[in-house]
Amino acid sequence: MKLRYNYRLYPDAGQRQMLAKTFGCARVVWNDALAARKAARKAGRPFIGMPRSSVWC
Repeated sequence: MKLRYNYRLYPDAGQRQMLAKTFGCARVVWNDALAARKAARKAGRPFIGMPRSSVWC
């Protein structure tokens, strides 16, 4: 049996601001890690895995 739940959140102004900051930071970290992995691949270096890329968090 497969179940699926949908949730709707209604954050107040302060929570919206904090969510925007959090997701903005996550996006920057993701983009930096992606750029490092692409650069490593282009240079022929080994794959940058999760343990090495988690230092950006």
